[in-house]
Amino acid sequence: MSGMDAPEWLPGYRRRTDDIARRAAQAHAELATVRASASSPDGAVTVTVNPAGALQGLALGRAAEGLSRVQLAEAVLVTARRAHSQAAQLAAAAITPLIGETSEAMRVVRSALAAPPSGEAR
Repeated sequence: MSGMDAPEWLPGYRRRTDDIARRAAQAHAELATVRASASSPDGAVTVTVNPAGALQGLALGRAAEGLSRVQLAEAVLVTARRAHSQAAQLAAAAITPLIGETSEAMRVVRSALAAPPSGEAR
């Protein structure tokens, strides 16, 4: 215990574990609410996703009426990827205080969050 006896060490240990628990609870609460929305440049599509890229909302604007099914599908996919990128950034920001900006754990989290939804290539 490097020169500390138990009566000195234990309160410090408890403070550290309490701090970690507090930061974990805060990160959990923030992650539960992370959503991001993006709109196509022409306003045809607005997509809302969670950090995993799961679709939470989809709205089609008037401009969608002038698109073919192929164009509309592409607009949805491109817009969903943009929203996913934003949601992933918000999720990473929520957990940074818990695991640290430059930690190996953060590198793994960022890598996982950056993956396109359902594994398709970007």
